[in-house]
Amino acid sequence: MRLLMVGDVVGRPGRRIVERAVPLLRRLRDIDFVVVNGENAAGGSGLTPDMYRSFIRHGVDCVTMGDHVFRRSEIQSVLQSETRIVRPANYPSEAPGREFTVLTAHNGVAVGVINLLGRVFMRPVDCYFAAVDRVLSRMSDRVRVILVDFHAEATSDKQLLGRYLDGKVSAVLGTHTHVPTADSCILPGGTAFQCDVGMTGPHDSIIGRRVDRVMRTTRTFFPTRFDVATGDVRLNGAIVTVNPSSGVATDIERVCLTDDDVDALQRESQESQTGNGGNGGLG
Repeated sequence: MRLLMVGDVVGRPGRRIVERAVPLLRRLRDIDFVVVNGENAAGGSGLTPDMYRSFIRHGVDCVTMGDHVFRRSEIQSVLQSETRIVRPANYPSEAPGREFTVLTAHNGVAVGVINLLGRVFMRPVDCYFAAVDRVLSRMSDRVRVILVDFHAEATSDKQLLGRYLDGKVSAVLGTHTHVPTADSCILPGGTAFQCDVGMTGPHDSIIGRRVDRVMRTTRTFFPTRFDVATGDVRLNGAIVTVNPSSGVATDIERVCLTDDDVDALQRESQESQTGNGGNGGLG
């Protein structure tokens, strides 16, 4: 089976390309399960209930979050009532929301999703080793396919957790930095790993924000609103192929789709429906 993890969705440009690309990728690339990191979807910080519901309508199975999970207070009701969204499991137990979820993929296989926060260069949170051990002990033995979204700053943090969970979960995929890393691999125990799957949003930017605004504040210390940029929108992520019986990952493929790539997928979809074939790529 094939899992798609979509990196941090930033603002309206990121939401738009997710809504265009995910249905096409599911159909044309045989994707069984889709996870999207949505913590930056609302103007670059946070998530609203309407945005969450739109993700689900457009083929997303589960939304993970991060350090901006509570930036929009209205998301609390969704976190408490919905099964398709998780907050970091190493937040205090009193925090609203699910530490993990188990959902049924398109092919009928149960998939567990866990969200964790790093502790280097970030606000203090509980130990992610202890948190993931606790969550895994509570997850049913029947759940063999497990994806961990590790929302962390430091690559060393991410490599440590990947090694710790190697052979225990199907994939440890990093988010948060908005910059994709070139280290995707299958670890010795059969866990797919990548330090960061990248950002889904405007890449003519400083990690999603307007270059001029970030430049001005950085050079002058004069406070400026960091508006979401608009140019060179891409969907970044990873596709992981997993043996559904064992949960062992057999392949990981980095994904980078521009709007032009999505247009090509749309043409491929139309041609396949009319019997003319097609050969659109992942970009």
